[in-house]
Order: sequence, then structure tokens, then C-alpha cells
Amino acid sequence: MQTEGKVFVVTGGGNGIGREVVLKLLARGAKVAAVDVSSAGLDQTAAQASAARDRLSTHSVDITDRAAVEALPAAVIAAHGAVDGCILVAGIIQPFTTIEALPYDAIEHVMKVNFYGPLYVTKTFLPLLRARPEAHLVAVSSMGGFVPVPGQTAYGASKAAMHLLFDGLHSELMDTDVHVTIVFPGAVGTDIAANSGVTFTAPTGVDAPAIPMLSAPEAAEQILNAMEHDRYHVMVGGDARTMDLLTRLAPERAARMIWKQMRGLLPDHAGSNATPPA
Repeated sequence: MQTEGKVFVVTGGGNGIGREVVLKLLARGAKVAAVDVSSAGLDQTAAQASAARDRLSTHSVDITDRAAVEALPAAVIAAHGAVDGCILVAGIIQPFTTIEALPYDAIEHVMKVNFYGPLYVTKTFLPLLRARPEAHLVAVSSMGGFVPVPGQTAYGASKAAMHLLFDGLHSELMDTDVHVTIVFPGAVGTDIAANSGVTFTAPTGVDAPAIPMLSAPEAAEQILNAMEHDRYHVMVGGDARTMDLLTRLAPERAARMIWKQMRGLLPDHAGSNATPPA
């Protein structure tokens, strides 16, 4: 689906990949309703929108609050008159620790933001999308949704659930005019740890190389190109493409490779250079 003249709702629009998606949609001639829990982040996005500010509306909404999400379409319609697509970027990681040590409330919070939030937004906006001549749903999952990352197991489970939710939606909507794209970024240079309230100390050592990071603008560009070409599954970044192939061919080997890369972030391990996943 082409973006020019269309109206998109973008969650996570106040920072990181979500902000870059908003700015690139505006640059392509779209109208955008940027949604984020952080009003300050949305203000920064709006400040960067420059001349396209008249095509941008900002909505400070916690996507885990179903009532607040269900009130959102009226605000978007009032600002833009229609909705042609939803790009679901908002997400958080968990504290870097094992499932055994991770409190239930932290697990539940990750599931609410990464799974239930996208579910609420999708169910709320889908009737509007079904009414359009053509519409699109884009769900940003993660490489961590198909390959295990030690210390991010609950996060990975939430992103795997998101993956299968939108795979199912893709099948349910196959004979409609609503298209579905699922995105799996690898390591992307964002502030996801800080925005998730997670602190960590990257260990030093020589037993694993540092992970190359894709920039947030480049990730956003790949996501929008994939949407415009109506792609189904999209691996964003060389690491995601490599691990997707390796996971299919040798899943245990893939898991061991990620373990070697990331184990140093766990409290009871030391050694490898590592960077949190996007």
C-alpha cells in the first residue's frame, strides 16, 4: 500500500523506531496519528516534524489501557477523517535476568505492553480498516520472538505471541483488502532499555564480538518499504536475516550462538560484550 495521502496510526511514536516511522511517513506525504505513553516524547517528535506538522496529530495514550485505546479512533477521525493503517511499534524489554528471578509483575507488564497493547489497538481499529478500499496492519515483533535470548525470555515470549497473533490475522484477512506485515528487527540503536525502565552494565571481555547495530532511521525505512510492497515476514538487519536462516536449519546451534553473545548481561555470568536486542 502506498503511503502518500493515507492516514496511519503509529504506536511508540514518541521515540526510537516509532518516531522514525512517523517522520518518514510524513516525508512520504502521509498523515499520521502518533501514539505514545510519553507526552514529552511526542512533543519531541512533533518538534522534528517541521513543515509537515499540520499532517501530524499526537495522542498520549497507554496502550495497555483498553478503555483509553477504545477512545482513540474518535480522536484520530476528528484529526484526519479516516484511518488507512496501523503500525504497531510500541514495545518494552524486561530486566536482564532469568525467568526464575523475574517477578510476576514484570512478566505481566511486558505481556501487557508487547501483546495486549497491540491486540487492543488492532481490535479497536480493525472495523475502520475493513471499511477502507485498502488498508494495512504492520506489527513490529523482534528477532527475540523466534530465537531465545537469555535474560529476555519473557520479552521473547511476548514477541512470539505477537508474531503468531498477526500470522493468524494475516490468514483471517487474506480474502479482504486489509494486508498484514510482521516485522522482526535485530539489534537496532534505540533507547529501548531506558524507555523500558531497565538498567544494565554491559560487561567487557573477548569471548564474543560486539553486535553491529542498525540505525533507527534505517530500520524505519525498511519497515515502510516492506509495507509498501505488501511483504508478509520482514527481517530487519543482517543479524535478523542470519538468525532466521540458522534457526530454521539448526535451532540449537542458533540458540547457543545467542547465548554466547548475551550471557554476560545476566547477573551470574561475566565476560562477553553484548548489546540488548531492539
